[in-house]
Amino acid sequence: MSATVQIDIGICTFRRPELAATLRSLAAVAVPPSATLRVIVADNDTTSSAKALVESLRPDLPFEITYVHCPASNISIARNACLDNATGEFLAFIDDDETASSGWLVRLLEEAQATGADAVLGPVRAHYAPSAPAWMRHGDFHSTFPVWVKSEIRTGYTCNALLRLKAPSLQGRRFKLALGRSGGEDTDFFAGLHKAGGTIAFAEDAWVHEPVPESRASFAWLGRRRFRSGQTHGRLLTEKARGAGLLNLSLAASKAAFCALATIVFLPSAVRRNRYALRAILHAGVISGLLGHKELEQYGAAEVSSR
Repeated sequence: MSATVQIDIGICTFRRPELAATLRSLAAVAVPPSATLRVIVADNDTTSSAKALVESLRPDLPFEITYVHCPASNISIARNACLDNATGEFLAFIDDDETASSGWLVRLLEEAQATGADAVLGPVRAHYAPSAPAWMRHGDFHSTFPVWVKSEIRTGYTCNALLRLKAPSLQGRRFKLALGRSGGEDTDFFAGLHKAGGTIAFAEDAWVHEPVPESRASFAWLGRRRFRSGQTHGRLLTEKARGAGLLNLSLAASKAAFCALATIVFLPSAVRRNRYALRAILHAGVISGLLGHKELEQYGAAEVSSR
């Protein structure tokens, strides 16, 4: 590590009062030795609705805050605003409804330094209210972890990530505006990083915490999320393997059918039944993406209605 390292932390926000808890949690994180922190709040609302909250907290926070108003209702605009306003060696992302553990940033930076990876992901631990369905709490359907394919991570997410901004794979890379309402822009971003030769590591102890609101504690919400994720994966498969459309369609259909059958087999077990049902929905989304269907919207008005 150089004598001084600046770490920017990007938070994209859209009408969430929980942003206050996120900022307060960052004030309590352990700061890596010889590092300085700066937070970028990218407000994606049509009006600068988060500005008053940021200004009210600014005197009590031990780091510089850059507030950027970047309308409207397209999460890629906000994510790109964080990239465009970052001046540090690293840029971390955390969501505006999450709180960071005390060792979050130290663990991310340690992994980046140990591996030399272009990006480091951390885990997101979901916290359920007692009113959430028992099967959901027991199966933990909302926590987030990377997916390994042949011993490597090939894509990622922005709810807990650290980027090495000078890495060649990140030069000029931005989140696609066309995906800024549907979601999947982060999956696409990290997939592009990996395709450009970038490496993605995992810091298993770099926890952030996310409460699951009542509006998301339902099978319907999980189903919409899985279907859209499948659509993104199907679109990426189409871009990556042109000419293999029929093969990919057949494979996705086979997986969807298998998971649908497993859903019936495991009817008595709510956790297994719902897990397989959601996998079937995911593969149905892959088919939709392979066929070029428009991806479901998650941000803007759709995001507000889901809360």
